This record gives sequence, structure tokens and C-alpha cells, in this order.
Amino acid sequence: MKNKFIIASLSALVALTACSDVKRTPGKIYMPDMAYSRAYESYADHSNLSEKGINYNSRPVAGTISREEEMPFHIPMDKPGDTTNYTASKAVPNPYDSLSKADMEEAERLYLINCGICHGDKLNGNGPLYKDGSGPYAAKPAALVGDAKYEAMPAGQMFYSVAYGKNLMGSYASQLSRKQRWQVIAYIKAKQQASKAKAAPAPAAEATATTK
Repeated sequence: MKNKFIIASLSALVALTACSDVKRTPGKIYMPDMAYSRAYESYADHSNLSEKGINYNSRPVAGTISREEEMPFHIPMDKPGDTTNYTASKAVPNPYDSLSKADMEEAERLYLINCGICHGDKLNGNGPLYKDGSGPYAAKPAALVGDAKYEAMPAGQMFYSVAYGKNLMGSYASQLSRKQRWQVIAYIKAKQQASKAKAAPAPAAEATATTK
């Protein structure tokens, strides 16, 4: 009976101590940098950083690329009203100019998903949005095949337009990786070349003189 009384008393004492408002001092941390990061999180409040003399804008350092990023495009987007970089992009070659059969099929799939709605599955600008003028989009999109302007457009300039957007076409940088963008452009160029070869007149048959 006495033991039970002692146990009950100790339990009550522990409970009262646990519920008290005594402020406890935390112990020492072996590696505080592991527990409390000194880095600034992207979505944290950065409004007071400038007051501390810290320049932080949550953007990657200029001239750097993320891990496993393929074929960085070194030409930045032009400022409004400027076309210097758009013109300079003409000189950038397509690093994936020659595609295997499997890559070409994948490029066609990507084109139909991302580009065909405007430019059409035949690349003639007659996609579902235009639909011979009866679609929801009144202006006909660019005909990538059959229009001399786009058939003569270098691959690098096409990449610039796809990456940053041009006129009414927005950027596809979030939908397609750099490699996929280059592959789609290689597919478009292959279709343009095939169309030109088909439209070219057949070589005239050499006249053969016959003697009787």
C-alpha cells in the first residue's frame, strides 16, 4: 500500500513538472548548419535582404546551366523593339541535324502535339485552330512548308522563335526541352526538303538521234 502511494506521488509530481511553464534551454547542436540552413529558400520572404546588403533574386547565376542540360542556347532574348539577337541566331547550327528513324518518329510526334494545332499536320498552316478559315482562329498560321520565307529560315532562327516566342506564338521552352526543340526543327526542315524535291521538275530526257 505504501509503495502504491509513493508511485502515485511520483507520477503526480512528474505530471505537474511536465505541465509547468518552466522555460527550458535547448542543448547544444553538434552540427548547427545541418539543422538550421543558412541558405535562402526560393519561396521564403526576401523583402528584407536588400537591407542587409544581400543581392538575391532567386535566378540562376548568369552563364550557368542546370545539371544534365543539353546543348545550351547561348543567345539571349532580345529586349522589346530590338532584333539583334534574333538576327544573330541565324548562325547557330542545329546540333541534331541528322536524326535516326526512331528520333524522326519522335520528332514528328512532338510536332503534332505541340505545333500541329496551329501549323497543321501537313505543315501548311491549316491546323484545327484555323481549319480552312472556319476554326476559332481567324488568321492563318504560318505555312512551314510551301512558304519561301519559312523554308529559307535557318534552323537557329527557328529555335529562337520556339524558345522565346515570336509575334503571336508564345514560348515552348516549358513544353519542350532544348533537344526536343532542335529535333522538331530538324523534322520541319526534313519536310521542307522533301516538299522541294517533290516539286522540282523531272530532268528532261536526253534526245536520242536515230538514223535510218
